[in-house]
Amino acid sequence: MPASSKMDLQLAKAKPISNGATKANQILGCVRRGITSGDRDVIIPLYSVLTRLHLECCVQFWSLQYKKDVDRLERVQRRAMKMIKGLENPPYGERLKELSLFSLEKRRLKGNSPQFSST
Repeated sequence: MPASSKMDLQLAKAKPISNGATKANQILGCVRRGITSGDRDVIIPLYSVLTRLHLECCVQFWSLQYKKDVDRLERVQRRAMKMIKGLENPPYGERLKELSLFSLEKRRLKGNSPQFSST
């Protein structure tokens, strides 16, 4: 494959990830400004309905060889988890365990696994 074609393909994959991460961050900003409570019963449903959809849409475009793609999307989820009162300081992994959530990378791997398919 010519170098220019390979570069075009990389850029084509990067744009949806960039757009999705930006949109998800904008939505989180609106949630943060609009919701004064940091209660997990409020933040988690809003995150799940409004923000996570954008991130999961991007997951199909990321390439694990491009760590920056993974980091950019995970950063949005980290930001959402820090909005919850009492979970501002623990490491990301501990916050996910506390909330019974998975990292986007694990969700992607589970989604690609035949044992987790809905058929």
